[in-house]
Amino acid sequence: MTLLRTAAAARLPAVVATAFAALFAVAVQADEATIRKNLAERMPALPKIDEVQKTPVAGLWEVRFGAEVLYTDEAGNFLIQGEIYDTKGRVNLTQARIDKLSAIDFDKLPLKDAIAIKQGNGKRKMAVFVDPNCSYCKRFERDVVALKDVTVYTFLYPILGPDSQTKSRDIWCAKDPAKVWRDWMLDGKTPAATADSKCDTGALARNIELGRKHRVQGTPATVFSDGTRLPGAVPLDRLEKQLAAIKG
Repeated sequence: MTLLRTAAAARLPAVVATAFAALFAVAVQADEATIRKNLAERMPALPKIDEVQKTPVAGLWEVRFGAEVLYTDEAGNFLIQGEIYDTKGRVNLTQARIDKLSAIDFDKLPLKDAIAIKQGNGKRKMAVFVDPNCSYCKRFERDVVALKDVTVYTFLYPILGPDSQTKSRDIWCAKDPAKVWRDWMLDGKTPAATADSKCDTGALARNIELGRKHRVQGTPATVFSDGTRLPGAVPLDRLEKQLAAIKG
């Protein structure tokens, strides 16, 4: 009898732990449901919520919309826009999360729709979304040209108006798109109007769709071969550092 009681007592902590785990799971699901319900009812203009999950901060929940995150309490009574910093680890947890959410699988990029420019041995790889009328893109291109041993896949992303569409078409349909692109971006030589009425410009429309899919909201936007992406006119030293950090 004593042995039976001892065995039962030994199993008790495991049973209690399992029960607590089950109760915790139910509570988490309840909080998530409450957050979704209250935010949807009280703020109907919000985008569709893709995910709700706890953060490392007690009582604070992450609410994700695509690659964007906001924060709320367990009842969805408050909505917070900002960043969480781990002071002990010295890490911006919000930025780390956004970087993970916005990463792009480089191997799945439709490189046939980009202008490939090989510099040096071209071993390192990066892709850029650019608008020909973007002044930041022109500044950025001067730094890109200075990179060594890299292949740059330039996705023409004409989002700044009709003239951007026209220039992108004339660049894409040129006999040597890479040269015409660089002549325009670096030297201001306007692309000649395309004389090829049969030129397939479908890539430009696909690039727009691709950029919207990945929430590329401004140019330039850079994607590295490890999936990391950086917005804006990243300076040469930062580009080189990012490329150097990629293994393989």
